[in-house]
Amino acid sequence: MALTEADLRRQALEIFHAALRRVEGRRTVRSALQAHPVPAGERHIVAIGKAAASMAMGAEEALGSDFADGLLVTKQGYEPKDLHEPQKWRACIGEHPVPGPGSLAAGEALIGCLESLPPEAFVLFLVSGGASSLVEVLPPGMDLNALRKINDWLLASGLDIEAVNRIRQRFSRIKGGRLRAWLGHRPARVLEISDVAGDDIRIIGSGLLAEPLPGDLPPLPAWLREWVERAPPFIPKALPVPHEIVARLDDALLAAAETAKARGFVAHLPVQRLFGDTTVTAREIGRFMKTAQPGAWIWGGETTLRLPPNPGRGGRNQHFALTAAIELAGCRSVVLLAAGSDGTDGPTADAGALVDGGTVARGEAGGMSAAEALAKADSGAFLALSGDLVTTGPTGTNVMDLVIAIKSAD
Repeated sequence: MALTEADLRRQALEIFHAALRRVEGRRTVRSALQAHPVPAGERHIVAIGKAAASMAMGAEEALGSDFADGLLVTKQGYEPKDLHEPQKWRACIGEHPVPGPGSLAAGEALIGCLESLPPEAFVLFLVSGGASSLVEVLPPGMDLNALRKINDWLLASGLDIEAVNRIRQRFSRIKGGRLRAWLGHRPARVLEISDVAGDDIRIIGSGLLAEPLPGDLPPLPAWLREWVERAPPFIPKALPVPHEIVARLDDALLAAAETAKARGFVAHLPVQRLFGDTTVTAREIGRFMKTAQPGAWIWGGETTLRLPPNPGRGGRNQHFALTAAIELAGCRSVVLLAAGSDGTDGPTADAGALVDGGTVARGEAGGMSAAEALAKADSGAFLALSGDLVTTGPTGTNVMDLVIAIKSAD
């Protein structure tokens, strides 16, 4: 029996959720610690990022009650709800994607936590995407207003995440490996969910316990370059801390492909990752899908989006989905899902959107222009009218973005 458009939409969502389950922090951290247990003795846990609560639960399930205490830093709405040992945890709520007072309070809590530990204490760090914004310790002379101005500029710049974090590392007292100054010689281990291409530990969370990113900075406005030039020095030849990636984009893509095959689709996994300008990439994929072979086409990665002044509602995945929907207008054999694996897309509570050949007509019937929505970075408002937003809530992971397009055989 031929699949309807509603069938294709349901299948795309189910494939997406299967991919998320494969890289969920609770499962992956528990497996990593069961395979390679941490040393006996006094153990402390520090979990930072959008997947912090899920990763903390995985650590609890592997360690039982055999840890002294834990510090958990995450964003509002991602607070821990099912920890087995809640009395042992201190939770701090930072701001994301732009740091706020909670981020600075979390930085103080992090430094205070490490300074209070005995020299022989073992520290298990659980790090996931979002850590760069959720926790910060500022150098002398910089205040929250300056930090927000810098991050606003970075988020609107269109720079890729490596360039953004190279800049962030220059003015932070904990990024680029500087957190090791407070860790000292205490034994430690870092488990990470990678939200960056190439799984570079220097980029994940801006490399709190890794080496700083080398290389020159991109052109910067004079006011930002002044802050960079006043940056505190990096730690020379600091004691290395073992890092292990417990979940990555490739794991999610493989799970999506396996699920698609199990549901009877031919699964296509292009080697090329999503990168570059969001609009250009989305147009290319939308046009490609009109003539592509039938089956499930699965991409992953992270594009970049330069924002106009006073952007509207949405994020890069919603922008991607609406751009592709314009190319697919009137095509009833293709659906396309673009969503963040962490359950958020830009400063919104939506993960992304699931569009089809009727998306543009539905939204414009509601009184908006698709082209104007894109120009104003207001794709979320348009997709709310068309009924195509995807909302997952916290997913317990963060391995960049996924695009799943399904084309029926007829």
